[in-house]
Amino acid sequence: MADTRTQWAFSKLRHMIMENELQHGQPYLEQTLATRLGISRTPLREAALRLQEEGFVDIRPRLGIHIRPISCADMSEIYDILTELEPYAARRLAEMPAPAAALDALTAHVAAMEAALSADDLRGWAEADRAFHQALIEHAGNRRAERIVSTLFDQVHRARILTLNRRSGLDRSNDDHRRLIALIRAGDGAGAADVHRTHRETARREMLVLLSEMGVDGV
Repeated sequence: MADTRTQWAFSKLRHMIMENELQHGQPYLEQTLATRLGISRTPLREAALRLQEEGFVDIRPRLGIHIRPISCADMSEIYDILTELEPYAARRLAEMPAPAAALDALTAHVAAMEAALSADDLRGWAEADRAFHQALIEHAGNRRAERIVSTLFDQVHRARILTLNRRSGLDRSNDDHRRLIALIRAGDGAGAADVHRTHRETARREMLVLLSEMGVDGV
């Protein structure tokens, strides 16, 4: 039961951080958060320790739990890693060759992105976009790379949501994904890696520019 409550508290707190319901710059006392979630301090503390290990919070004795900011420097580092690992996954998937289930999943996520964009549903587009990138790394079959990328996706989520309404070129992003699927389907590992590297480099530049324009250096 204790493990179940800790896992629930961990998932709930991580969601609240990612959705900016718990914000950087404000300390949160364990008892305050435990009361808010309707649990005791023990599972809350254990959940906070896990969040600290994953880079979401800092626990400061007698000063509470502090949400770690994601600065422009942090974002740059995160995208540097994604720009290496995701093209690797694209190449690996193309050279397997990719199973039909992987291609079907990637295609379905792009279709969801296009449908969301047509409906002016930016949040829906962002969710489908993340699902596409998650499927790419999952189907590549490297579990360690998958765990690393999943954690980075969580850390970058707050900044993506913050800048979503200011983003442009979402049609171009969809086109990049379509091109990537075609190259994976054709078994062109080098081409798939190149296209996805350019895609991630573009996303990195756009994110840093938007955060700079908004005067944000920690979210």
